[in-house]
Amino acid sequence: MTRERLYIYDTTLRDGQQTQGVQFSVAEKQQIARSLDILGVDYIEGGWPGANPTDSDFFAALPATRATVTAFGMTKRAGRSAANDEVLSAVLNAGTPSVCLVGKTHPFHVETALGITLEENLENIAASIAHLVTEGREALFDAEHFFDGYKANPDYALSCLKTAIDAGARWAVLCDTNGGTLPKEVGAITKAVIASGIPGDRLGIHTHDDIGCAVASTLAAIDAGARQIQGTLNGLGERCGNANLTTLLPTLVLKASYASRFETGVSEDALQGLTKISRQLDDILNRVPLRQAPYVGASAFAHKAGLHASAILKDPTTYEHIEPTSVGNERIIPMSNQAGQSNLRKRLAEAGLEVAAGDPALSRILDRVKEREAEGYSYDTAQASFELLAREELGLKPSFFEVKRYRVTVERRKNKYNEMVSLSEAVVVIKVDGEKRLSVSESMDESGSDRGPVNALSKALAKDLGQYSTAIEDMRLVDFKVRITQGGTEAVTRVIIDSEDGAGRRWSTVGVSPNIVDASFEALLDAINWKLLREAS
Repeated sequence: MTRERLYIYDTTLRDGQQTQGVQFSVAEKQQIARSLDILGVDYIEGGWPGANPTDSDFFAALPATRATVTAFGMTKRAGRSAANDEVLSAVLNAGTPSVCLVGKTHPFHVETALGITLEENLENIAASIAHLVTEGREALFDAEHFFDGYKANPDYALSCLKTAIDAGARWAVLCDTNGGTLPKEVGAITKAVIASGIPGDRLGIHTHDDIGCAVASTLAAIDAGARQIQGTLNGLGERCGNANLTTLLPTLVLKASYASRFETGVSEDALQGLTKISRQLDDILNRVPLRQAPYVGASAFAHKAGLHASAILKDPTTYEHIEPTSVGNERIIPMSNQAGQSNLRKRLAEAGLEVAAGDPALSRILDRVKEREAEGYSYDTAQASFELLAREELGLKPSFFEVKRYRVTVERRKNKYNEMVSLSEAVVVIKVDGEKRLSVSESMDESGSDRGPVNALSKALAKDLGQYSTAIEDMRLVDFKVRITQGGTEAVTRVIIDSEDGAGRRWSTVGVSPNIVDASFEALLDAINWKLLREAS
């Protein structure tokens, strides 16, 4: 059976940039565009030329891509020609082969927001799209508020689409701009649009996630006949975000009900880089990746219950809908006080530690885990610390260096602007390569901001590890979580540290103490020891 083509349109760099707190630099936009191109999307919407300096600079320095880079803008304003509309001209001047223009399709927005007649709006759509075509560009029309507009006045909403198509638009994109349309409604309305005479291979779908249905609504539109899919990486976007391509793409490529009917420019091989691309974006935004994210989240293939882990050990399909490596993710068997020996042996095997069933060491490790968790430790997510604990019980934990002592001081003082600022200083003494080494570091960063005592400790600890220094050069702390596990005067602090290296490995470690600095230092030590263990293997 011949499969139909679905076209993937990414708007991370435009709609995604409208996320609260998100502002890409030109270099970051270039980096994301290259990653999207490797992934295999068909269109990369780069932004709105002329709307801000960053977008204009990006279009002036576009990276070479196989994907079609698209500039975004709006239909011309009433009272002037398309050729004399400076906003539209700025979009055309970006020189992209494809241009997407947003226009109103809801009578309420036409008359209230634009303050023009319904007929004038149709004239603006026709003239703008025709102007793009005359200039040799592929034209797309984003039908803003389409689903709400259709429910209010179906004839007018459809006339906007047909006006754009008749003027030469390659795609008319149905937009659920407010994100409140139910998937069933999206499917029914998309079918109605096609029944009115607009072919599905000229229709796109653009949904927002305000009711948590953006992905479901996009799939409903595809099932109804739409053939261009718009979305963003990690579901970035205004308010609650856009349809999440990191969920949609593997669904379309790996799920038989879609893969048997459709093909995309995203290959199964390229999809194996999806988790890396997702986390790269979070890294650019300085965000912690969502652990529960479908397909790419760190917990997407985590199996905590002993019953689940036992079944996974026999056949992963018992509790997994796809193979984790197909999206570049990995299976995790967390360790906790709920764990049984099936969990334990599976987790040890993944760490390269083969322990036979019935080995007394298994009971010792489980007992140690339960004892430590009673003290406040959590190995549910801190897999690296668990591995180090297990290796210690098995007599397989190497000793790379020894910490002899450390000290942290925090000082409050006035700076040159007469402002009170904090400065932390850490001193660490270690024994490595048979000799003692003393390192001192401050918490001040290059901008003059104080990064706190844990930062000072981390820098001091990594400053001089002798023969191991080069092995941790690409290691960095990406997240730091603190939790008080007991209240009152006997409060215990748990610190979880997430680390990452240049190879893309990410690992978590845990430390527990009544003193937050001690707990942090314990987690830091585990992070470095796990990294050295991996480099030595």
